[in-house]
Amino acid sequence: MISKTFPRRRALALASVLTGALTLTACGSGDGDGKGEGGGDAAKTRTVKTAMGDVQVPDTPQRVVVLDTAELDSVVTLGVTPVGATRFDTPTGLPAHLPAEKVKGVKTVGEMADPNLEAIIALKPDVILTSKLRHGDKYAELKKIAPTVMTETTGLPWKENFLVHAEVLNKKAEAQRAIDAYTARAAEVTAALGGKEKAARTEVNMVRFIEGSDIRIYGKENYIGTILADVGLGRPAITEKAEDGFMLNVSPEKIDLAAADVIFHSTIGDPKKAKATEVLGGPLWKNIPAVKAGKAHAVTDELWIQGIGYTAATLILGELQTALTA
Repeated sequence: MISKTFPRRRALALASVLTGALTLTACGSGDGDGKGEGGGDAAKTRTVKTAMGDVQVPDTPQRVVVLDTAELDSVVTLGVTPVGATRFDTPTGLPAHLPAEKVKGVKTVGEMADPNLEAIIALKPDVILTSKLRHGDKYAELKKIAPTVMTETTGLPWKENFLVHAEVLNKKAEAQRAIDAYTARAAEVTAALGGKEKAARTEVNMVRFIEGSDIRIYGKENYIGTILADVGLGRPAITEKAEDGFMLNVSPEKIDLAAADVIFHSTIGDPKKAKATEVLGGPLWKNIPAVKAGKAHAVTDELWIQGIGYTAATLILGELQTALTA
């Protein structure tokens, strides 16, 4: 009996809490006179265009919840510490490459694929950031908790999404500084490689081993692809075969298709179950010229693939320069 009734009771309780959250949001939305509970600009709102239509957000959001790594990188880059974020597979529950002082005190609100709505409600956010790709099916529930800003997708349009996040947080000046710093750093890496023409002659591939899935050779239309393009690095012909420019799935028997002047590879999940142990220790991989020449580099998946933001991208630029100039 308990196994049947508990989920229903929990669902009813959550629905009640959501209704309460919606009522509180409506009562505290303000009329634009700038006289909220804290005075000043607390009650002012602005309209932001999102993948789900126009959304009214507080003029200066203070309590931000982020539901994916891209949004987390954005707010940290903009100098904001979110009150909540979905859990990441690290000891702290947050990406290890983010400065500890900038994510201190952030509460976890469930898994990225299944955010805990009750935990989000408990944090009393005044804005929630995510994407339609990740949580479009939960939009109706999320917007009852707080104004929810969704970009269409994640990954490839990370620079455009960052500008949306900056607009939501009213941090346009900070955003421009981050963009300028990244652009300058990318130019430095290009110069360190011998200039644009020499960089273009160096073909780079990105390989990802994934537990429970095929091995991926990344094309140009993704987060890491944009960073390699910003440095001006060349990409091998195999990347033209990537589906929608994103990736090409290969089996361990086809790993030699990853051949390039330089190969970077990452693993998510158990290396054995992701076939990384098998492939990286096998003859096909070891006979790839770049591998034989010591130009295959293991990198951190959470940074190179999942970072999806300017803080992560700047760190990647540093690792690129180190690997390609060694």
